[in-house]
Amino acid sequence: MNLVSPANKKKLDIIVVGTGIAGAPAAASLAQLGYNVKVFCYQDSSRRAHSVAAQGGINAAKNYPNDGDSIYRLFYDMIKGGDYRARESNVYRAAEVSNEVIDQLTAQGVPFAREYGGTLSNRSFGGVQVSRTFYARGQTGQQVLLGSYSALKRMISEGKVKMYARRQMLEIVTVDGHARGIITRNLVTGETERHSAHAVILATGGYGTIYYLSTLAINSNGSAAWSAYKKGAFFANPSFIQIHPTCIPQLNDYQSKLTLMSESLRNDGRIWVPKEKDDKRPGNDIPEDERDYYLERRYPAFGNLVPRDVASRAAKERCDAGYGVGDTGQAVFLDFKHALEKQGKDVIEDKYGNLFEMYETITGESPYIRPMRIYPAGHYTMGGLWVDYELQTTIPGLFAIGEANFSDHGANRLGASSLMQGATDGYFIVPNTISNYLSDKIRTGKVATDTKEFDEAEKEAKERLEKLLNINGTQTASSFHKRLGKILWDYAGMARNEEGLKKALAMVNDLKNEFWKDVKVPGTSGEFNQELEKAVRIASTFELSQLLIKDALSRKESCGAHYREEYVTEDGEAKRNDGEYMYVSAWEYQGEDKEPKLHKEELKFEFVEVKQRSYK
Repeated sequence: MNLVSPANKKKLDIIVVGTGIAGAPAAASLAQLGYNVKVFCYQDSSRRAHSVAAQGGINAAKNYPNDGDSIYRLFYDMIKGGDYRARESNVYRAAEVSNEVIDQLTAQGVPFAREYGGTLSNRSFGGVQVSRTFYARGQTGQQVLLGSYSALKRMISEGKVKMYARRQMLEIVTVDGHARGIITRNLVTGETERHSAHAVILATGGYGTIYYLSTLAINSNGSAAWSAYKKGAFFANPSFIQIHPTCIPQLNDYQSKLTLMSESLRNDGRIWVPKEKDDKRPGNDIPEDERDYYLERRYPAFGNLVPRDVASRAAKERCDAGYGVGDTGQAVFLDFKHALEKQGKDVIEDKYGNLFEMYETITGESPYIRPMRIYPAGHYTMGGLWVDYELQTTIPGLFAIGEANFSDHGANRLGASSLMQGATDGYFIVPNTISNYLSDKIRTGKVATDTKEFDEAEKEAKERLEKLLNINGTQTASSFHKRLGKILWDYAGMARNEEGLKKALAMVNDLKNEFWKDVKVPGTSGEFNQELEKAVRIASTFELSQLLIKDALSRKESCGAHYREEYVTEDGEAKRNDGEYMYVSAWEYQGEDKEPKLHKEELKFEFVEVKQRSYK
C-alpha cells in the first residue's frame, strides 16, 4: 500500500455520503488521520441513520464463550451462508478485523450486555453453531451508531469534519474519469449545491425499499448508488436481496413500511404452525401434540437458527400450503412459552424486553401471554456497487462501503454480520485502502467547482427535477412505488421463475412509462418539497428494478436468497450451478433504454470446500 504522510493528508479533501454504521466511522476515522472530510446525510442528524434499526447484534470472532469459534470459522460461516457467491479475500479480512471493531466500540462506551463477572456477553444467531454475537438488548444498532456518532461529533467540534445535513445527493461529478465531487439538493431550501473532493465515499445503504413494504425506513433508497452506476460504476448482483423471516405481518392495506422483530428472538422463541390446515384457534388453545415445529423437524442440526433465506422460504411454504395463522393466513407463530417456563419472565424481559414492548404496541398483544405472529419481509440487499479489494468502484476515486457495496455477503447475509461489515469498512478498511489511491493526488491541489464538469452535472440534475415537476399528472409518486413493490414482491421476491420474471419485466416497463406520463409532483424545486424527493428516488427505483429482474433472469440457478423454482433439489432446497454461475454479476450501464452489459468476476475458493449448503 502506498501511504500519505501526516503532513500531506491535510492537503486532501474527502467526501463521505451517508452517516450510518459505515459512513460515520469512515468520516470520523479519516478526519482523525488528518484528512479534510465533508460528510452528507438526508436526515436532520447523523444519528437518525437507518443503522439504528439493527436490533439483534454484531458478530465478532472473540470466542469469549469458548465454544469453538475462530476467525476462520466466522469467515467460513459467512462464505457458506452466502452460498459461495462472495469473494474469499474480502470476507476473510472482515472476519479478521471484527475483533478490533468490538474493542473500538467498547472503548467508545457502547453498552454491550455483560456476564455476571463483567465480561462481554454473546448470543447465537441464525446460520451458525457458536455464540459470537455481541448485543445491547434489542437496540444494538442504535447503541453502535451512537458510538460512531460521538466520534464523528468530536471531529466536527475540532473542525476536521464539516457536516451537511438534509442533503440529497443527485449526481457524482467525474473529471478525467475520476470522482471529484457531488451535486446535492438542500432539502430545506431546494437549492442545488456543488461540492468537490479528491475522493468520494458512498455509504448510502441498500435498496430494500424497492419492495415498498420492507423493514427499512421509508426514505432508505438506492438512488445514490444508482447515480454512480449511470456514471460508470458497475452494479453487482442486484437480484440478491434478503427477505427477513421475523417481521410483524402486514396488518392492512394502508401501511407504508413493516416492522422487524430481531432474529435474536429465534434463540429462545420456537417457530411453529398447526398440524391441521386452516386452524384459526388462538395459539395458546392449540395443544402441544397438534403443533408442527417445522424448522426443528426439517433442520435438526440448526433448528430455529437456520439462515434467514432458509427460514423465510420455509414460512412461505407452510403458509402457501394452508397452515398459516392469523386472519390472513400469512403468518406463523414465534412462541416463548417454553423459554418463559424454563428461564422465567425476568430473564426473558432482560434479553428482549424492548422488542416485546414494540410488538405489543403495534399489535395489542403481549408475547409474554400469546405467541408472536411473524412473516417474512424485504430487508437487506447483498447486491450493490461492485468494488475491488480496496473497496474502490470501477470509477477511480469513488469508493463504496457497508451495504452500498456487494462484497462480503454473497447471495445471503448471516444475521449480525451487517453491523460487522459496515463497521469494519468504516473504522479500519477504507481509511487504510484509500491512501493507495490518494498517494499520487497530493499535487492536484484544491478541486475547483466552477468547471464544465460541475456545470454539466448540475445541469443534468436540475433538468431531471424540472422534468418530474412538469409532468403534472394525476397520481402520486408513492402510489407508483406501492404498485411497483407489489409486482416485485410477487414475481421477484422469495421465489422466482422465468415466466414470472419476464412478466414482471413487462409490467415494470409499462408502469415506468405510466410514471413518466402521469406522476403528480406539486410545488417547485426551489423549496422544501418532499413529494419531489420521493419522485427522484422512485424514478431511480424503476430503473434499478429492471436491472434486478434482468440479473435474476440471467442467473439460471438457485443460490442463497435467489431462489429460482426451476432449480431446486428433491427436498426443495436451493440448487446451485457452480459450473456456470460461480461468478459475481457486474453490470455496466450502456445508456438510456439500452441493454446493460454483463461482466463476470470469476470466484475461486482456495480456503473453503465448496459443497451443497446443508443445515440438517
